[in-house]
Amino acid sequence: MRQPPVLTAEQAAALIPDGATVSVSSSSAIGLPEKVLAAIGEHYQATGHPKQITSLHCINSGDMSDGLEGSNHLAKPGLLKRIIGGSYPAGPSAMPKPPVRQMLEDNQIEAYMIPSGLMYQMHRAAAAKQPGVLSDVGIGTYLDPRVEGGRMNDVSPELVRLMEVDGQEWLFLPAIDVDVAIIRASTADPYGNLTYEDEATALGALDIAYAAHNNGGIVIAQVRRLSQTKHPAREVEIPGILVDAVVVDPEQRQVAGIVYDPAIAGAELKSLDEIDMVEFGVQKVIARRAAMELAQHDTANLGFGVSANVPRIMLEEGLHGEVTWVIEQGPVGGFPVTGKPFGAAYNPDAIVRSSDQFTLLQGGGIDIALLSFMEVNGDGDVNVSLMPSATHVTAGVGGFADITAHARHLVFSGQFTAGRKELKLGDGRLEIVQDGKISKFVPEIAQITWSGRVGNERGQKVLYVTERCVLELRDDGPTVVEIAPGVDLQRDVLDKAGIPLAVADDLKLMDARIFTDEPMGLKLKAPRRPLIQA
Repeated sequence: MRQPPVLTAEQAAALIPDGATVSVSSSSAIGLPEKVLAAIGEHYQATGHPKQITSLHCINSGDMSDGLEGSNHLAKPGLLKRIIGGSYPAGPSAMPKPPVRQMLEDNQIEAYMIPSGLMYQMHRAAAAKQPGVLSDVGIGTYLDPRVEGGRMNDVSPELVRLMEVDGQEWLFLPAIDVDVAIIRASTADPYGNLTYEDEATALGALDIAYAAHNNGGIVIAQVRRLSQTKHPAREVEIPGILVDAVVVDPEQRQVAGIVYDPAIAGAELKSLDEIDMVEFGVQKVIARRAAMELAQHDTANLGFGVSANVPRIMLEEGLHGEVTWVIEQGPVGGFPVTGKPFGAAYNPDAIVRSSDQFTLLQGGGIDIALLSFMEVNGDGDVNVSLMPSATHVTAGVGGFADITAHARHLVFSGQFTAGRKELKLGDGRLEIVQDGKISKFVPEIAQITWSGRVGNERGQKVLYVTERCVLELRDDGPTVVEIAPGVDLQRDVLDKAGIPLAVADDLKLMDARIFTDEPMGLKLKAPRRPLIQA
């Protein structure tokens, strides 16, 4: 049997030819082949090669807050020609703008933002020698060529095309042949078979490896360790026939801020007694109201931001396990990890490939998605992907467009205004002493990440949950359906919105228990589907 060589990161970097299309499998720090990416940047600095490469990242590579540069290692003039990503390096506004962001904003490179699930499918299409992907994900959003076409600057040619098949509109995204795949695993055996026993998820490494291998390219695998014996077949995630070179990095981190936690890998059970509850405040108020939309036995997707607190609300209420969380990176069930390691889960029931998870998500196979919003306009369109004043504050679209395309029930959560504010919470009510000066309900949003018009056409049930009111998307736009006790509808809601808001005839008060600093006695809704009886 063939035995791929074990190389240094520098030797692996030297394998990449000029003009290559290089695909990297990672999600922030999860699965990040940091050592190989760093070596590519260093090799270019020393030799001038490889030059003019195209870099593909289905989900962002690197974590600014954890000191992992990821795709920024490639952000050198002459090295990088084009980048196509589901998301991009992000961090606090106080941090310097990442080099890759600076280059694309300065029109030094071509750049595109394609939803992560679609990018995985583009790899599968390339591997199968198909022309591309036909999908309705992203219709009416920034991805639609009638809006932005996924282009991130002025020097990027058109990539996405609008097509009509049998009277229905579709977006066509071309397959992109891959010359080099850079993936990460836990252990390589002498024959290049890869296992993922330490990893939070395998992401889409197999699809990326297929795309390179079937194109006559090479696959470079970074691993934590080598095994001297052949892996048991059932444990192999990537077969050795696809692997051309192995690089060992015993220091690679499992997720951001964590070298290794067996509960994230599904190897041990973690006591959830160690989980900190959400501190009483605005974030908790919003997460509580979002949690009230859950039903028993729901399969629920969870997004980054305020919604990531909902599992901790459920835990505090004694409801952990009543719903099953699915995260785009691959975990199914368990307890989603919050903060920098988001995308992983403690005690998961299963860890599937991210590329397969997106099949569930794109096809509307979940009951509800709890996500965030940054801006909302009068049509109910949502922006989560672009903050023009500090573009690196948000990572971009990620899997948001894939998730929201056909989910039957969407809950977008966020604060009603932005900026410095003083709110008094407690005793079942909210008092707004000083409000933020920036409205988040505005006439024009910076980028359409989800289309309210398309959502209405598809019959999606949509709520916007804030600390002072709840709005529902109706035919005439976002409509106020609930208001917090202690809040004045005209002064605190209608006058603080940058757009006219409709008000429901049967306007209700938000549940007072949300605004009390003690467990609220949350009860989930009845199951959406009857259980099959034996």
